[in-house]
Amino acid sequence: MHDQGCLDLLVEHSTFPRHRGKPEQFTVAAPGGNAGCGDAIVIYLRVNTEGREAEAVTFEGEGCTISQAAASLLLDEVQEMPLESIERMDYREMERLLGREAVALRPRCATLALGTLKAAIRRYRELCAIARGDERSEAAR
Repeated sequence: MHDQGCLDLLVEHSTFPRHRGKPEQFTVAAPGGNAGCGDAIVIYLRVNTEGREAEAVTFEGEGCTISQAAASLLLDEVQEMPLESIERMDYREMERLLGREAVALRPRCATLALGTLKAAIRRYRELCAIARGDERSEAAR
């Protein structure tokens, strides 16, 4: 995608974000932030009954165009995606979604949503381990 197309996409998703808002039901929530820019985000993750897929993911947040557009674009991608696939995602996925220049210009803003989503998945897995009585989870507390 050319530079103007990337810019237009970022502005569109920042102005009219998808998957925005706190849902009535969610499995786990995770806050994230970027103190350098003032970005703040909360990811709400609902995991399917088998515990394998992101059944629904939404967010609330405030911040720069890149952080808010990144959250919107990322959450478009991860709906009903296996958790393991999300955990394997890295900054290259954000480059694909946002454009290499946006990620290079503001890497913390561009990756905030992905890092926060991964934190939500880690929290979900910790809660599952605690519920199972997993000894490793007890030691971590």
